[in-house]
Amino acid sequence: MRRLPREGSLADVPGIRVGHAEDPRGLTGCTVILCEAGAVAGLDVRGGGGGVRDPFVCRPDHVASRVHAVLFSGGSAFGLDATAGVMRFLRERGVGLRTSVLPIPIVPAAILFDLGLGRPVFPGPEMAYGACRSASAGPVREGNVGAGTGAAVGKIGGIERATKSGLGTACAREGGLRVAALAVVNAFGDVTDPATGRILAGARTSPRGRRFAGTARWMRAGAAPPGWARESTTLVCLATNARLDRVEANRLAAVGQNCLARVIRPAQTVYDGDLTFALALGRIEASPTRLQPLAEHAVERAVLRAVLSAEPSGGLPAARDLRPLRTT
Repeated sequence: MRRLPREGSLADVPGIRVGHAEDPRGLTGCTVILCEAGAVAGLDVRGGGGGVRDPFVCRPDHVASRVHAVLFSGGSAFGLDATAGVMRFLRERGVGLRTSVLPIPIVPAAILFDLGLGRPVFPGPEMAYGACRSASAGPVREGNVGAGTGAAVGKIGGIERATKSGLGTACAREGGLRVAALAVVNAFGDVTDPATGRILAGARTSPRGRRFAGTARWMRAGAAPPGWARESTTLVCLATNARLDRVEANRLAAVGQNCLARVIRPAQTVYDGDLTFALALGRIEASPTRLQPLAEHAVERAVLRAVLSAEPSGGLPAARDLRPLRTT
């Protein structure tokens, strides 16, 4: 197994705090990204299975010019209800869009399907409120935590042949400029190492097997994925201390999405709901050409750390238990 040194986290961007809460028995959880002073937000959604709450607040023409948190949750569409816990936490602190009555927290959210790995339970408002209470600007826990608790990758052969995945994060720096990423990887495809072309986590040859089958090979052979294979997605949040408007934030989110295709093969399929948020919280002037390589590096590392930090769970092995497979 490749070892990947830690390279910071999303919380290395000033103004960001990250918190997790999970149900280890139910194998589900949620992760909150707090930006209480407000962040300019962008969003890019691809694939055929996205699940998101309040996506329009990321449009350049929306009246809400800032968001105050982003929530990633397990539980599929049921997990969107957990957003109420984040709203409550922020409302109690007077955080939100100013109106004539009271501040209204702006909290977009995205979900992943993890109901088939553990018990059919899902995060609710209390779990999300707990994630907010635990949020900090310190080191971010990775692996089987938060929204990554029930994540798995490589589902073309069914969940029983998948590999356990999780949540990862990284931060890229250039001088005073920072671009960080947090990724929850629950992909239909395989996660590959861009440096070697080897599969690190993905579909296995059999439920007890320790070898990778290669999702692309199965697809070329015309393999029809079972129903569970269609319940996949990768969620990413980028954050930077650069100054961006909402058009630029949406372009940065698109850069993050493009990078997924470098490490997940295939990515953004009809079975995935791949989604990337981008949050800008800073005052540093930076051109798109300067931000792009930093964003690509951060997303790549966050995805790799999501699978390399995961531990076996739910009857699935993790990347640490398996031998990488070279692809052609």
